[in-house]
Amino acid sequence: MIAEDSSRWLKPVFQFHRSDTFRRLFYMMVALAVYTSALAYLELDFMHLRDSHPLKNITQMHSLLGFAISMLLVFRTNTAYERWWEGRKLWGALVNCSRNLAVKLRTYLPEGDAQELQWFGQMIGLFANEMRTHLLLERTRLALDERPHPEIPDFDRAKHVPIQVVTSLMQRLNGLQKSGHLSENQMLLINNDVTAFLDICGACERIKNTPIPYSYTAFIKKFIVAYSLTLPLGFVFVLSWLSVPVVVFVFYVLASLELIAEQIEDPFGHDANDLPMDRLCKTIASNMTDILG
Repeated sequence: MIAEDSSRWLKPVFQFHRSDTFRRLFYMMVALAVYTSALAYLELDFMHLRDSHPLKNITQMHSLLGFAISMLLVFRTNTAYERWWEGRKLWGALVNCSRNLAVKLRTYLPEGDAQELQWFGQMIGLFANEMRTHLLLERTRLALDERPHPEIPDFDRAKHVPIQVVTSLMQRLNGLQKSGHLSENQMLLINNDVTAFLDICGACERIKNTPIPYSYTAFIKKFIVAYSLTLPLGFVFVLSWLSVPVVVFVFYVLASLELIAEQIEDPFGHDANDLPMDRLCKTIASNMTDILG
């Protein structure tokens, strides 16, 4: 059991999936290794600089700037993770609102009105699917197992489709209230869940349409590059040729932190680090089938 746990813990260390930072930074690390080797040759073998050369003291500058770059990267990753986690909470709220609405409709509507319940079930699942499509800026919908209900309208995909889905839901519910199938109190309780759909969609749009300021991300990248390119100037005197792997490793750590933050700051996409919206849409559709039939 202990050996299995150790193997599971070490497995990600030796895996390099599509979004792994090592793969994405590989060519830059190779270029930095060549650059550091060239500087080491110039300082040690060509120019024969001694340990007393003033360039050796440049490491003191890196010690001072190391704290600043660490604080910037901590703030950068925390901000990006907060955006990712907020997106996950919003999709979790959508799952809960869908279930609550389905349970209320199942309770309030007559038992024999299976067609009506089926329509609502597929429309609720359709909203999650269309919100996913809207956030991904795509034109095609996720293929669900359920067959579309014949009464589901054909929405205008040039406009805001989630709004059109909620509008159809409200129109249908309003018709049920007028026909006496829903009371005013029941309609008020249902209305809270339906309006929550657009609140969730709007909050996701806020994350999607408000990226981290470009000047901030650009400055961090320039800072990391300048910091890494000047590291070999002083490290060569202290570590000699060992400065090549050390400088590459320092760059890998700093650049990976910035790259991870860049990947997760927009949680609505197709990358491995993005939210599993396809799976959440299928979960909601499955819940609707279980509750409403």
